[in-house]
Amino acid sequence: MHEMEQHLQLTLALLERTPATLDSLLRGLPDAWACSNEGEGTWTCYDVVRHLVHAEHTDWMPRLRMILETGETRVFPAFDREGGSQGEQKCFEELLDEFSQERAKNIAAVRVLDLSEDQMRMRGKHPALGAVTLSQLLATWAVHDMTHLHQIARVLGHQYRDAVGPWEAYLGVLHCSGHSS
Repeated sequence: MHEMEQHLQLTLALLERTPATLDSLLRGLPDAWACSNEGEGTWTCYDVVRHLVHAEHTDWMPRLRMILETGETRVFPAFDREGGSQGEQKCFEELLDEFSQERAKNIAAVRVLDLSEDQMRMRGKHPALGAVTLSQLLATWAVHDMTHLHQIARVLGHQYRDAVGPWEAYLGVLHCSGHSS
């Protein structure tokens, strides 16, 4: 297995696990957990999952296809991080289901492409970062998931910030900030 092919398989293995991880952690929790945040201007677990669904629809696969079809000749449309916050409000379980379905569809679409090493090195143009490779886009997709899983852990932990008393000093999740909305 070539380095790029291995990178792709490892990335897809990680991306495939995010829906089940979110489902296991969040499905069936009382609404108080889904609707809590870390303070004014921060996201709830619901907001994070809605953001992930929005990215499945408008970011990763459209950009991947754009790299394959137009390379650097066109700049990616800017990603609206708050996108999906307007419109229909679904229950949390429906949102988790939609994320799982969209992610499975996107993973299947990547597998069907059977990307070559040359394709993985192809470049697109990000509106703020400039030239990026398809390989970098895929790696970013996986790390984006990890960032938001970490964020969800922070949000959930934050709800017990005061309740843990003096142990707060030992609980790293209560001291993380600035990684994402």
